[in-house]
Amino acid sequence: SCTKEKEVSISDLALIPKPQSVEIQKGNFELDKSSTFYSDKEFEIASDFFQNFLKKGAGIQLENTSKNEASIVVEKDESQKSEGYSLVVSEKKITIKASDASGAFYGIQTLRQLLPSSFEGSKKTIRFPILVQNVNIKDAPKFKYRGMHLDVGRHFFPKEFIKKYIASMALLKMNYFHWHLTEDQGWRIEIKKYPRLTSHAANRNETLIGHYSDQPTKYDKTPYGGFYTQEDIKEIVAFAEKHNVIIIPEIEMPGHAQAAISAYPELGCTGKDVPVATTWGVFENIYCPNQKTFAFLEDVLTEVIDLFPGEYIHIGGDEAPKTQWKKCNHCQKLIKEHNLKDEHGLQSYFIQRMEKFLNSKGKKIIGWDEILEGGLAPNATVMSWRGMEGGIEAAKAKHGVIMTPTSHAYFDYYQSDSAEEPLAIGGLLPLKKVYSFNPIPKELTNEESAFILGAQGNVWTEYMKTEEQVEYMAFPRMLAMSEVVWSGPSSNIEADYSEFLLHLEPFLNRLKALDINHANHLYELEGTVIKKGGKLYYQLKTPTTGKDIFYQINNGISTKYTEPFSISESSSIQSQVSLNGELLGKLYKDTIVFHQAISGSIELDIAPNKAYDAGGKDALINGINGSDNRYGDNEWLGFWGDDVEISLDLGEQKDIKSFKTRFYNATRQWIYAPKEIEIFASVDNVAYALLKRIKRDGIESEERIVEIATEIYPTKIRFVKIRVQNYGLIPEGKQGAGNKAWTFIDELIFE
Repeated sequence: SCTKEKEVSISDLALIPKPQSVEIQKGNFELDKSSTFYSDKEFEIASDFFQNFLKKGAGIQLENTSKNEASIVVEKDESQKSEGYSLVVSEKKITIKASDASGAFYGIQTLRQLLPSSFEGSKKTIRFPILVQNVNIKDAPKFKYRGMHLDVGRHFFPKEFIKKYIASMALLKMNYFHWHLTEDQGWRIEIKKYPRLTSHAANRNETLIGHYSDQPTKYDKTPYGGFYTQEDIKEIVAFAEKHNVIIIPEIEMPGHAQAAISAYPELGCTGKDVPVATTWGVFENIYCPNQKTFAFLEDVLTEVIDLFPGEYIHIGGDEAPKTQWKKCNHCQKLIKEHNLKDEHGLQSYFIQRMEKFLNSKGKKIIGWDEILEGGLAPNATVMSWRGMEGGIEAAKAKHGVIMTPTSHAYFDYYQSDSAEEPLAIGGLLPLKKVYSFNPIPKELTNEESAFILGAQGNVWTEYMKTEEQVEYMAFPRMLAMSEVVWSGPSSNIEADYSEFLLHLEPFLNRLKALDINHANHLYELEGTVIKKGGKLYYQLKTPTTGKDIFYQINNGISTKYTEPFSISESSSIQSQVSLNGELLGKLYKDTIVFHQAISGSIELDIAPNKAYDAGGKDALINGINGSDNRYGDNEWLGFWGDDVEISLDLGEQKDIKSFKTRFYNATRQWIYAPKEIEIFASVDNVAYALLKRIKRDGIESEERIVEIATEIYPTKIRFVKIRVQNYGLIPEGKQGAGNKAWTFIDELIFE
């Protein structure tokens, strides 16, 4: 009988990042042991990679022949864009054309992804011939900087893991590895002139257990350390070159320097002995801008420059409290001598001096966006992390910018609301939000946008002790970021994200074959309360298509979900995804508290901060409480430094007897419950009477959740205003002193 050939779609190819243009042709190329190979000489990195890949993955040793005779050809074509390539697979031949070595390498990575994922493991039985789908691909990157970062200061990872991380970047066409090598908690790079950096500063006495905001603080009483020798670094740099990846080392200054100061106390302003830090956070022991410090840093950077051939050195510049500089006679004298405005001006003087030195050695500096404070060093590139604002300011001043805001690029944030997620620093950054990132802000003109070099995902490792944990947090979010920076930001997020997930599901097999641990939230459920015609409904969604969802209300019968179902009382809901009768992912549980404001409407006089507004204003009256130990979920709304007035319309006059709500309170993370709340009520939305003023005593309480509950004299009301007063500036001696405090608000319950 004649069977119809299945039509191949782009999603079947599972190419990540998605090429700019893919045409699928009928038929296949047959790859076997008799296939032959030709590559132009300057594409040696690409051809070596491919030959090694086939040899290791399938035991195929391709014979090199002439261009005309070869069945697989990698050749130069000046018409291809920088780093771009074309890949044509036909029945007789595979041809990759590129104008430069990077393009040839990326063409090979795409061809690699067209081959079975079983090739990624070590040698095993392979059935020949291997069929490669006939395609015509034209491709080039949207951004020239496509980066991933890894912090090895908080936790150290051996050189073989660093190589594996770089290799995974290469698979995804990412080209810059930002290696964060020095920290308060450990110095990780051998500097021959200063042996105490590795004998002393690379080791801490113990490490914090649990979360940084947990009280009381507990430690593991176990010494911890590790560093890379210069030989290790040379080996890693050579490996990166073979994978078309440039390494940017980060040597932090003037802050995050406590480990170095611990080894050489004369580098600090007090000259006192300090330990290598054993907890996380920001420390006041920063480099003193004296001659010893500048000589030390120039010596360190001279050795660093010899190890890293790339054009950039990252000098940090972030989170440097100026407390010691304010009290230091030498610093105050420098400020006067150089006519600097203040301590921020002194930091700018510090950074500019280091930049001058690095420029004289043929290197450019990158710094976090704090380097904008007090005036920018002349040739610096800015990494914008505290939102996009720093990047906008730098681009307008014609400086290169790498966008890496916490809102879309911090892979140390939780990636799911699930209570089973491993401990993380906080925040919430699901895969879809990474995918939705656009590194080019609307505020910039076309000319200014040219200064946005690209973007990068950041992996800070306070809560990542193991290699498996780093991979779990980085993947698959790294895949989404790779598509943002290579394919370009999405213009239709719903359609493009659905397509990305179609590629991602099979691509996870490649990660498995590569032994890369990864999170899989593809079968997770998201429950939302929606309002239609004054009634409440509960909607369930799962990211991938073609799956069934089954749910139970209050432990009732299991029902297949087809559309949002109505809710008219407090309910507990359980649901799970299923495919062909097999349950996928985890059981999802939700509790709805049915209260008097749930069917009402809400307005805020000030929008929540963009990083903490996932649920929008309706999250405050949707009947769902936020997590007890995470403030970054869909239910908590975060406001930075602002008082907020919340206006509610209950829809009709209702008898109200009590009010309660909750505030998150994690002072070490700059989050403070408010000092005062006022509740006003009205029947006509014109005349409002004060119902309650709640002043909080014991402001410095260390409870993580502060619950406010109050009886209200039984009264009929329809309109309510709630004024929440922000804590104000964080007091001296506390983490983040002098900065505005955050307010995090949960469900507003009227009964």
